[in-house]
Amino acid sequence: MAGKKQFEMDVVLDAAMVQFWRAGYADTSLDDLSKATGLNRSSIYSSLGDKDALYLRCLDRYAARYGDKYDQALSNAAEDPVRAVREFFEVTLGRIADPDVPDGCLVAQTAMAIPVLSPEIAARAAEALGLQHARLRTALRAAKLPHADDFAVHLAAVNQSLAVMSRAGTSPKQLRAIVEISLDALSRSHRAKPATESCR
Repeated sequence: MAGKKQFEMDVVLDAAMVQFWRAGYADTSLDDLSKATGLNRSSIYSSLGDKDALYLRCLDRYAARYGDKYDQALSNAAEDPVRAVREFFEVTLGRIADPDVPDGCLVAQTAMAIPVLSPEIAARAAEALGLQHARLRTALRAAKLPHADDFAVHLAAVNQSLAVMSRAGTSPKQLRAIVEISLDALSRSHRAKPATESCR
């Protein structure tokens, strides 16, 4: 049929996302994107936009895909915040262990490259990081956890550090040890909550 696109947009965007994720924005050329997606340059421009536009689409796609999983993990935080945060970290550890995707995190990788990125991409990365912090803060506040806001900052930072460290070759065992230390601190705070409230 005339004018019908001869490719699946979701497949192409996933291929471009993995290419950016593996090599980074600066080290991904249009030729790299062409090889990854199977599209020539003119098709990339006409269907997906320029490199910045495509990167933004990939970043949004990544944030939505894993963001939905993080939201699901934290959905029962009001009843059991420690278990919810454990499941939150399992999303990250599962992604790191997935052989079909690169190590690390596209959002964290983008954030580290902010000085050389366009203002629009930099703003989108900052927005994604802010959303991660916000979802943790909302979940921990719902659990009425002491120092919820401070824990949200800490846990968001730990989550990003797992991605960075995995890319540097840190073993899965060491990454899990980092998670367990954070969960232990969270559990101690949660157990202390009734005693704190009874003194009011």
